[in-house]
Amino acid sequence: MTRPLSVPPASTSEPLVSPDPTRIPAHVAIIMDGNGRWAEQQGFPREAGHRAGVEAARRTIEASRDAGVRILTMYAFSTENWRRPMEEVEALMQLFEEAVQREAAELIRNGVQLRVSGDLHALEPGLRGHIERVMADTAQNHDLILNFAFNYGGRAELVHAMQLLAADLAAGTMTPEMIDEAVIGHHLYTTGLSDPDLLIRTGGEQRISNFLLWQLAYTELYFSDVYWPDFDKAHLFAALDAYQVRRRRFGGVEGT
Repeated sequence: MTRPLSVPPASTSEPLVSPDPTRIPAHVAIIMDGNGRWAEQQGFPREAGHRAGVEAARRTIEASRDAGVRILTMYAFSTENWRRPMEEVEALMQLFEEAVQREAAELIRNGVQLRVSGDLHALEPGLRGHIERVMADTAQNHDLILNFAFNYGGRAELVHAMQLLAADLAAGTMTPEMIDEAVIGHHLYTTGLSDPDLLIRTGGEQRISNFLLWQLAYTELYFSDVYWPDFDKAHLFAALDAYQVRRRRFGGVEGT
């Protein structure tokens, strides 16, 4: 894996240079970080930062689709986020439910398929029902797969996969010799999706925070200092440009 690249935020006042369309990463994953710090800087409550973050997500989804990204995975709510104050957790749940309902028609019109990776069984039934309905309504769309990691944790995902495998072994439908990387991948929340080519994290932190631990094995990492509510098309294209100069060898030697 290439050394992670840390860059200052791209200036939206500069001319927007489109990335090479022949080298667009098929799958981009984003850790949307910095909502709370952005709100504090502005003198707003944290909820205002999360609402501004929803607008940044909308911009990024549209820009990703325009750029030719095929899969966009966005880290929306982690299993660790339940530790936040109850008022903030409730606000985040309400925001996600509002966004799913409000954007459903737009997703269908733009050919976007909604997926959610995470433990939906722990969610309030009304929210879970809204998510499942929109996923069903958009299941046949293929212009962009929009995958939200919601109530998601990388370690929890691996534990869940191991439990499923253990059940298969106990039922006699699988033997230990049958377990390989493909079988493990099939038992993950992201089954059917390719591994991310590029991970973007905003907010200045340089860690993956229990996100897609299995899937990020050979993903290129890009860190930006910009807070998520300020992230826009120029910042996305800066990340895509940085990705396009990387040389991905996957443990081999270039040219072989």
